[in-house]
Amino acid sequence: MLLGRVKGAAVCTFKPPGTEGLKLLLVQPLNKRLEPTGPLQVAADVVDAGPGDLCLMVRSREASLALPDVKFVPVDLALVGIVDELEVRPDRSFDFTLRRGWNPYA
Repeated sequence: MLLGRVKGAAVCTFKPPGTEGLKLLLVQPLNKRLEPTGPLQVAADVVDAGPGDLCLMVRSREASLALPDVKFVPVDLALVGIVDELEVRPDRSFDFTLRRGWNPYA
């Protein structure tokens, strides 16, 4: 999984079959310190993200599997989650405690 920040929207005059109605966003890939890593990329949006949102992304085959309908589409990057909170510890340890929260999709 990769982190990225949504910078804007992309507009296409032609979309291959299976990608009609799919929202495409311009995303800046980030490292774990939220610093830019590389150029802007176009990603298919399946979570209804907006400009400024910090998102989780997947690449390659997993990107096309994230789409709701057709699974064999030419998509190489997809937004699959919106990050609500990110905590990076200096000692690189993890806390796997599940916290109660609110999810609009549940």
